Amino acid sequence: MSEILLQSIQGVLVIIIMVAVGYYLASRHWFNEDSKKLLAKLVTQVALPPYMITSITKDFTKAELFKLLPNLWYPVLSMFILMGLAWLIVCLIHVDPRHQGLFTSMFFNSNTVFVGLPINLAIFGERSLPYVLVYYMANTTIFWTLGVYFIQRDQQRQTKISLKSTLQKIFSAPLLGFMIGIVLIILNIHLPSFLSSSFTYLGGLTIPLSMLFIGVSVYDAGLRNMRFQKDNLGVLLGRFVFAPSLMALLVMPSSMPLIMKQVFILQSCMPVMTNAPVVAKLYDADADFASIMVTESTLLSLIMVPVMMGIMV
Repeated sequence: MSEILLQSIQGVLVIIIMVAVGYYLASRHWFNEDSKKLLAKLVTQVALPPYMITSITKDFTKAELFKLLPNLWYPVLSMFILMGLAWLIVCLIHVDPRHQGLFTSMFFNSNTVFVGLPINLAIFGERSLPYVLVYYMANTTIFWTLGVYFIQRDQQRQTKISLKSTLQKIFSAPLLGFMIGIVLIILNIHLPSFLSSSFTYLGGLTIPLSMLFIGVSVYDAGLRNMRFQKDNLGVLLGRFVFAPSLMALLVMPSSMPLIMKQVFILQSCMPVMTNAPVVAKLYDADADFASIMVTESTLLSLIMVPVMMGIMV
């Protein structure tokens, strides 16, 4: 048990160092808004898709696939329960009407790619990837449908959500990479060695670039903007108390592998999605509140992860 805890702490320290590098480089003005967007695109559109394909086809079998996918209902159910809980908290603590929908969306959605993926890989290794991706499938689908709908409700004027745009967001490059990997497994197709090697090299960019991006984002948001008012605390309680507690109640009685339970619990208590401020800005919602919550929850996640690992082991 102590060995697992030590491994978890070391994994978090690796992440903290990479985030600190990104923060330092941002403080030296290495990045502007354009280069920050470039980092995000490199991760989501260049590094993650090949990483998904090579990792899945290397460590995953057809039998494991059909055994794994039915567990999608755990994160889906937990997020729907959290939606109802978020609505209740909005009423109880009188959340500011300007960001009630945004509050709800951030309460039940977590950052499963930029933070969740590298943290799980650093702690559990590549054997955690299939479980990370199952949670990711549920999370990204619900965010780009219901999550965006709640954020849109905060605006004064009504804007129709484009079905085409929503589908493009759901079927993002990382998810398409995951789906391609699944097809390759089902059809028992093996990639040529030159493609496999190329995808491996590109996929190796995923974790370091993700962590640099977080460091830059934290610097840009500004630590001095952190404030712990009731609305902020409500979101943080949702991310780091209610979400993992609910997930633990759902998965602990099940017969799924222990590592899958641990990954689901960790994924559930990841910080606010980095897409939240972008979507809030798009729909004239409270983008400043979203940016502050991304910063606060990302920083607190670096504390909460070893705490959660200590509880689970």
